[in-house]
Amino acid sequence: MEQSLPEKNSKKVINAWCSYDIANSAYSLSISTAIFPIYYSAVMPKTVSFLGSSFVNTVLLDYAIAFGYFIIVFLTPLLSGIADLCGYRKRFMQMFTILGSLSCIGLYWFSSDNYLLGIILPATAVIGFAGSLVYYNSFLPIIATKDKHDKISARGFMFGYAGSMLLLIINLITIMKPELFGFVDQDGKGDSGSASRFAFLTVGFWWLIIGSISISFLKEYPSKIAFRTRILSNGFKEILSVFKQVRTMPVLSGFLLAFFFLSTGVQTIIMVAALFGSAELGIDSTKLIATILIIQVVAIFGAWVFGKVSTRMGNKFSLMTMLIIWILICVSAYFVTNEIQFFILGGCVGLVMGGIQSQARSTYAKLIPDTTTDTASFFSFYDITEKVAIVVGMFGFGFVQHLTGSMRNSALFLGILFLLSLVIVAFSNLKKVRS
Repeated sequence: MEQSLPEKNSKKVINAWCSYDIANSAYSLSISTAIFPIYYSAVMPKTVSFLGSSFVNTVLLDYAIAFGYFIIVFLTPLLSGIADLCGYRKRFMQMFTILGSLSCIGLYWFSSDNYLLGIILPATAVIGFAGSLVYYNSFLPIIATKDKHDKISARGFMFGYAGSMLLLIINLITIMKPELFGFVDQDGKGDSGSASRFAFLTVGFWWLIIGSISISFLKEYPSKIAFRTRILSNGFKEILSVFKQVRTMPVLSGFLLAFFFLSTGVQTIIMVAALFGSAELGIDSTKLIATILIIQVVAIFGAWVFGKVSTRMGNKFSLMTMLIIWILICVSAYFVTNEIQFFILGGCVGLVMGGIQSQARSTYAKLIPDTTTDTASFFSFYDITEKVAIVVGMFGFGFVQHLTGSMRNSALFLGILFLLSLVIVAFSNLKKVRS
């Protein structure tokens, strides 16, 4: 029986869509940023033999994550075209959710005796996380009208920051006081390693259970045709068709370029903030995790504030304001010398981190033609742009550090990227994009 068109602006569906951010943001915070990197460094040998070569452990993890993003960049055009053509957004979103959550659960068995899991599973978790986001984002123009995009997008990020922070706090308490929760070694002393591995289980099940509930409420456009093997090639044709449309839309193509530069800066800063505090300022891991929590709390407020700013002043004004703040953050990072300054800088990052990601997503959703049902294909461009930006940003940050010997110079490099994005937005016609 043919599926009916999904109802827009349903409060129940919108809340379900936003709650998916609660599910997958637990991975982003606990696995990608906070708990797993610390556990990985403690468990993995400093030098690891892999595929016949020796690698520094942190470099090998970087390569594993980069490989995961590379796979997604390749898969997204293929699967997104199929999703639009056959109505598979929901199925693919569920598939990647299962892959990512099971990868997190599998990390429970990662130890120094089974270190290959610490290389393979982070890559598959990245594939699950990044892959699910393509279809999650593509539902925004399906579930809501354009006048609601800013508010709903901001709400999704706020849900995600709040939910993931709650789970992180619970897991951190368990790790800091493992003996209170029954995690003890053979000598009866607290075993934070076992508590950390248990945290990986909680993240995986959190993602799987909440994500499955959220997905169950989503509906999409009816299938255009039934799936056949030959449709695999049509996936790329669908993407090529969207690419041709984008080329004829100067505002949309210009925004994607600006989004590339700002994503290069934003995603790199999120990933290297803790490393910067440790390498440049010597801040210990406990304080670094505290900074991450500060960023999360402020990001909730930032997403709400700039959602209001966009509604009142328009997307262009909101984006330009945040880009100016990002530039100031990068310049300030060059001069920061102590923990207090670093904490303040972390608060500023949180303020614009939530806002700019939310506004970028909602602005792009508004720029997609009203007449199209190919939202997954359009959002695959968005996702691929962000993933390529991550690769470029991480490589550029490391290359500048390698040449100059300081992350401070790398921070200035990111500031230049934000400046390029600001110039593009300033000369764009985004002022016409309003709620």
